[in-house]
Amino acid sequence: MFQLEASDRNLLLSIARRSIERAVHGRAHGLGTDPEPTDSLMQLAAAFVTLHERGELRGCIGLMRYEVPLWANVREAAAAAALDDPRFRPVEPSELPALSIEVSVLEPPVGLPDPAGFIAGRHGIIVERGHRHALLLPQVAGEMGWSSAQMLEAVCHKAGLQGDAWRDPSTRLLVFESICFGEPERVTEPPTPGPASPSR
Repeated sequence: MFQLEASDRNLLLSIARRSIERAVHGRAHGLGTDPEPTDSLMQLAAAFVTLHERGELRGCIGLMRYEVPLWANVREAAAAAALDDPRFRPVEPSELPALSIEVSVLEPPVGLPDPAGFIAGRHGIIVERGHRHALLLPQVAGEMGWSSAQMLEAVCHKAGLQGDAWRDPSTRLLVFESICFGEPERVTEPPTPGPASPSR
């Protein structure tokens, strides 16, 4: 499993926040320079960046680029999560103080020949069938209280497939593990109640 010291995690969160601030303010390379990445952050690894605002999802984008250094994937995914998640309007400058950032570093996915080997909460899941595909991060199972079967059904629905498509041998399943860390919630007021939905 990919390992990161606490200092490296904090540095990645700082890189992500500066990237979001530059993107939201419309200055792609302004607002100062990024901190110098450590050797650990130069390792090649995919990453997702998730944004929350007052406890609610505000954006999530991942870059499954295993040929790119981790710090660069986090920087670009952070800006994309703020501006390019099609489920949300772009983040406004006034929202920046309330945003909290979560980073997920992904191990390379491996094929899952038998769905019985999927472990909800430990594994993230990717489903592929024809031109349809979708991904859910490992932590989604815990957030939603899902069993392994429910997680598999959810990723199929996210891909636009029938919920039981994971049982079909023509559906390709891949699993991965990740490490996830983030900032504390920046606003402590309770979130506005609303329907829960699989989002990552």
